[in-house]
Amino acid sequence: MVKIRIENVVASTSLGDELDLQSIALGLEGAEYEPEQFPGLIYRLKEPKTAILLFRSGKVVCTGAKSMAEVENSIATVSAQIKKGGQKINMHPKIEVQNIVASSDLESEINLNAIAVTLGLDRVEYEPEQFPGLVCRIDEPRVVVLLFGSGKLVCTGARKPSDVEVAVKKITKELRGASLLR
Repeated sequence: MVKIRIENVVASTSLGDELDLQSIALGLEGAEYEPEQFPGLIYRLKEPKTAILLFRSGKVVCTGAKSMAEVENSIATVSAQIKKGGQKINMHPKIEVQNIVASSDLESEINLNAIAVTLGLDRVEYEPEQFPGLVCRIDEPRVVVLLFGSGKLVCTGARKPSDVEVAVKKITKELRGASLLR
C-alpha cells in the first residue's frame, strides 16, 4: 500500500452572525488585522501549527492542519480565547472540510509524456514548459492529482482522507494496467 501523507486540511465554520474583529485583534496576542490589506483577522497558532482566518460575518477558515483533529483543536482554542474576551459565539460550530491536500510517492520514476497520451487529453493537462507536473482530473472522487516524473504525486480537492486513498489507488491501478508503472 502506498503511503499517503496529508499536508494540509482547509476547513470552514461559522462562530455566529458577527464578530468584532477590532476587539478580537486587541485580545489575541499576535493577531494580524489590517482591514485595508485583507478583510479578515489572521491568527497563527503554534500548536497545532495552523492559521485561523476570522471574518466580520462570523465565518472562520482554518488552514495548515494535518488532520481533522488539528482543525477542531485550533477552532476550539481560538473560540475559547474569543469567548474569554467577552464576545458571544457558537462554541460548537459545524466544521466543514473544504479541501485536503496530500502527497504520496509511487516509488518509481514515470514517463509523463506516455501517461498524457494514454490517459487522454480530456482529463489530463501536461505542458512541461509551464509546469513540470502532469495534471490529472479524477471524476470519482472528484479530485485533481499532480503527477511528477520522479513518481511523487500531490492530490488536491479531496473532502475526506478516504477520497485521497481512493484516488491514489485508482491512478496507481490505471498506470499499472497501462504498463506505465512497475
